[in-house]
Amino acid sequence: MPKISLVVCLYREGDLLQRMLDRAQDCYDDLVVVHDGPDDTGVREIAEAKDGRFFEQPRAYCGEPHWPFALGEAKHDWVLRLDADEFPSEDLVAWLQAFRNAEEPAGNLSGFTAIWPLWDGRRARTRYWPLRLFLINRQRVKVIGLCHSGPLPDGRVDALPLILHHQPPRKTYGVRNMLFRPISKRWLSDIANALLRPPTELPCWRWDDPNWPKKLEEIRRRPLWTGVKRLVLSPIWNGREMIRCGEFPNPAYLVTFPLHHWMACWAFHKARKAARKQS
Repeated sequence: MPKISLVVCLYREGDLLQRMLDRAQDCYDDLVVVHDGPDDTGVREIAEAKDGRFFEQPRAYCGEPHWPFALGEAKHDWVLRLDADEFPSEDLVAWLQAFRNAEEPAGNLSGFTAIWPLWDGRRARTRYWPLRLFLINRQRVKVIGLCHSGPLPDGRVDALPLILHHQPPRKTYGVRNMLFRPISKRWLSDIANALLRPPTELPCWRWDDPNWPKKLEEIRRRPLWTGVKRLVLSPIWNGREMIRCGEFPNPAYLVTFPLHHWMACWAFHKARKAARKQS
């Protein structure tokens, strides 16, 4: 029977962590909580009250740089990767409990996705889209500790028709969410500066290639062309995917991911230009 480590990387958010741990009871066998920088808000106490192991890591202003460390601290290969502002639906809780009591999955299975509804701060705005890779086998994925990047599966990923709630106290989509959050400028700068170097200079899990994955290498080679292409084509691709999933392709929902890609490409273009002037 597969055992699961629940791994959470967060900055403060103790109230959200408490909600998530309460909703995820009996879904895991091991708890790892990694805090971005020193904790002075009681997150440690919340984690340890649930028999979790708590770690402080140097401040990185996002969770992704801590994931290679966190995966190394997990006791089990199956890892439930949740943010503090997420929690499983009742159906997903039942599925996770059944998963822990079933036979070990096939050896070519890298993980599972769940439905990750867009949230407007008060209620969910989508029912079937987008999807989130939430349960992974750490021996069958690779991770580069780059802001806003996710695990890279080695093998098959199965999609579950179940909901993983993402409910922070704000919207999770839209132009305002992308452009006007104070932390967004820092994230874009960190992404751009990281792409100036080999990925192996970042914290990594099972990634030892000095070359970037294809989608990130496209940004490095032709940042402005890649940004424009994704800004134009991604809404079309995502709109088709929404229709396939049974959703109405609302433009407000489709702009978030392409806008992030464009902003990352533009930030890298400026960072590369500045680096060339200095050399």
